[in-house]
Amino acid sequence: MTTENGTSADRFTRHATFTIERHYAFPREKVFAAWAEPRAKGRWFVGPDEWESSGHRLDFREGGRETVSGGPPGGPVHHYNATYFDIVPGERIVYCYEMHLDAKRISVSVTTVEFKSAGTGTTLVFTEQDVFLDGIDSAAERERGTRELLETLDRELARSA
Repeated sequence: MTTENGTSADRFTRHATFTIERHYAFPREKVFAAWAEPRAKGRWFVGPDEWESSGHRLDFREGGRETVSGGPPGGPVHHYNATYFDIVPGERIVYCYEMHLDAKRISVSVTTVEFKSAGTGTTLVFTEQDVFLDGIDSAAERERGTRELLETLDRELARSA
C-alpha cells in the first residue's frame, strides 16, 4: 500500500531522545574502564540470562567497532553494530550504532556517555538520539533496555570491586 506522496505506508520513522543520569559508587576511572576494556564490557553488555549470544567483540578506539548478537532460544536474533567516533578517556564516549532484528534494520542511534566525578563516585550521563524504523522498536523499549544494562553495569562494578 502506498500513500498519496508515493511512499509505502508500512515504512516510516519515529525519532526520540532520552537521557539517563545514574550515580555509581565507584571512581570515574573504574566506571570508564568498564566501557573501554573488552573483557569487562563483555561481562555486563549482554542480553538477559536466558538469551543465547554470539559473543561480544570490542575494538575501543576512535573508528573502532563493537558487535554483539543474541536472542531467546529459537530467535529472533538481535544484532548490535557500533562505531566509535569520539573518545576522551575518563570523560566521554560518542558512538553510533544500528540494531537489526534478524536481517531487518530496526533502528539507528547516536549515543553520548559522559563520566563525571561525584565525591568518591561517578555520575554517568547517558544520552541517546534514535530513529526507529517501521514501528518494530520504540523509545520506551530502548530506554527500558538501557536502564537494565546500566543496572547490570552496577552489579559488575560491585562484583569486581
